[in-house]
Amino acid sequence: MNTDGLRSGQVAEAAGVNVQTLRYYERRGLLAEPDRSPGGHRLYGEEAVTALRVIKAAQRLGFTLDEVAELLEVGRHRHGRPVPGLRERAAAKLAEVDARIADLTAIRTTLAAAVEAGCDDLAACASSAYCPIPFHGLAEENPHADPCR
Repeated sequence: MNTDGLRSGQVAEAAGVNVQTLRYYERRGLLAEPDRSPGGHRLYGEEAVTALRVIKAAQRLGFTLDEVAELLEVGRHRHGRPVPGLRERAAAKLAEVDARIADLTAIRTTLAAAVEAGCDDLAACASSAYCPIPFHGLAEENPHADPCR
C-alpha cells in the first residue's frame, strides 16, 4: 500500500478546487479512486492535480462534465472503435460558441437601440411603431430558439 501521496485538501488546493469538487469528480469517474493510507485517508499522486486542472480548463472552454468524461475516456481507450476525439469535439464546440456569439451580438444591438431610443416603459414601447425592440420577431429571428417556449 502506498503511504506517499497528497491528501484530499492538498490536491484540491493545488488544483484550485474544493474538496467536495474533488470527491464529486471521483464519484463521477473523472478521477481514479486513490490509494488509501493505513488510517483510511485518500492519497493521490501528482497526476490527480493535473487531471483536475485539465477538467477545469475543459469546463472553462464550454465542455460539460459529461463531455469531459467522454474525452477522458477516448484518451484512455484510443485503440477501440473510432470515436470523435478532442479535435472534432472542439470544432463542434467552436461552432456552438460562434452561434452564441451571433445571438448575443443581435441581442446587444437590439438592447443598445432600446437604450439609445430611451425606452423606459416596456408596455408602451411594445405598442409603439417606433420601438427598436422587435417584439413580434425576436423568437423567429433566432434560429436556435426553442419553438416550445
